[in-house]
Amino acid sequence: MTGLAVSACTTVENQRPSVTTPPPSPPSPPTTTSVKSVVNTKLTSKARGRDVTVITMAPDGHNPDDLPKCVALHGRGEDASWMVRLDVQKSLTQVVQAGVKPFAVVAVDGGSETYWVDGKPGDNPQKMLLEELGPIQAAFGISMGAFGALRFGRTRKDLKAVVAISPALFRDWPTAKSKRVFADQAHWEANEPLRHTNDLAGVPLGVWCGASDSCITVTKALINQTKPAKAVITPGGHTQDYWKPVMPEVLTFVGERISATA
Repeated sequence: MTGLAVSACTTVENQRPSVTTPPPSPPSPPTTTSVKSVVNTKLTSKARGRDVTVITMAPDGHNPDDLPKCVALHGRGEDASWMVRLDVQKSLTQVVQAGVKPFAVVAVDGGSETYWVDGKPGDNPQKMLLEELGPIQAAFGISMGAFGALRFGRTRKDLKAVVAISPALFRDWPTAKSKRVFADQAHWEANEPLRHTNDLAGVPLGVWCGASDSCITVTKALINQTKPAKAVITPGGHTQDYWKPVMPEVLTFVGERISATA
């Protein structure tokens, strides 16, 4: 019986399937954290008396929270999303890949016809720029936005760069009055960049304009009065067909200065 028992146990043992060790699993790929290059947020602006859209754009692969900021001011009839449609983020990525130190561009709603000044009671875009967007180291604007960027630069003399693209400025009150933005002549005179060019002394200023732009005359006046660090007049008009191609140049100008320590 003992032999049978041993035999039986042996038989059972021999019938168990052999155990094989599976090959090691391949190593898992390293986990990567995706970084959003374009971030849309809402800001409850006390200065403007409403909620406004803020769009922060960073170069591909960079967290905008970690970068110095340049505010971008849109033109008349537009809003913050206009800067996205002008391919600002793509141009920003392009110049950073070419060697410019990374920075972020912050576009914000300033009102479609405000010229970025306190033209209506309870709506003050300049105060929003100064007090509600957080640290800003540079500014650029297009058309009406250029008016706003120059106005901003008068107050924020510590900005590392200010750029006016196709600046919509006014040499006389009747022309300014026709825009129905300024409360009166005194209000226009207090805000008009061409009447306060001395306030921009020491601010690194860049000016771009198309040679056939409707704003070319006032642009040349601005250049003559401010002697900017860079002034570029090339073929083009007051259209996105001019603004898109010059955007890399503009962002390079800003990027070369925004991270400077001096």
